[in-house]
Amino acid sequence: MAARLPSWAWVTGLTAGATAAVVALAVQADHGQRPTAAVAEPRPSASASAHGSAAPHSTAQHALPDGSGEGRRIVYSLGEKRVWLVDATGKATRTFTVWPGTVSPQPGSYSVIARRQSLKGSDGVEIEHVMYITKVQGVNVAFSNALDGASPPPANGQKLGGIRLHKEDGAALWAFGDTDTKVSVVR
Repeated sequence: MAARLPSWAWVTGLTAGATAAVVALAVQADHGQRPTAAVAEPRPSASASAHGSAAPHSTAQHALPDGSGEGRRIVYSLGEKRVWLVDATGKATRTFTVWPGTVSPQPGSYSVIARRQSLKGSDGVEIEHVMYITKVQGVNVAFSNALDGASPPPANGQKLGGIRLHKEDGAALWAFGDTDTKVSVVR
C-alpha cells in the first residue's frame, strides 16, 4: 500500500518549483538584449533656454565622432560637450549636449564602474541617474542630472567631475547604460 503525501507537502513542492522557474526566467532576462534609447528630436527646453545651453538634437544633425570605438557604447566628446548613445550595430540612437564639470577624463576607453539612483552631488545639488566612469585627481567623474532639471551652478574654484545632463537625457542614459557599459571619451 502506497503512502499518501499530505496536502501541505504538495503545496510546498509546487511553490518551490514555481519560485525556481521565476528565478530562472529572471536570470535569463537579465542576460538578454537591453533596450536602446529613442532618437531625440530637437525641441526647446526650459532649462536649456534659461541657462543658454542648446537643447538635444537628432543624430542626423550631429555625426558620431570618427575613432569613437565599435559596438554598443556611450560616446562623450569633450570638445563638443555632447554624448551619443550607440547601439550594437554602431548606429547612434540618441545624442544630446551636456554640462561638463571642471575635471574631465582623458580621451580613451572606459566603462561604467558604478551606478547610484540618487544622491547629493559634491556641489550640494540633489542629483539622480549617477553613472561613474573614472576618477581624476581624486575626483569621481560621472554622468548625472539634477533632480529639478537645472544646469549646474558655477563651480567657484571647486574640482567637480559631474557631467550634467538634461533630465530626460539622464533618464535615457540610465536606461541605456548599465555597469560595464563601454564609454568612449574623445576630444
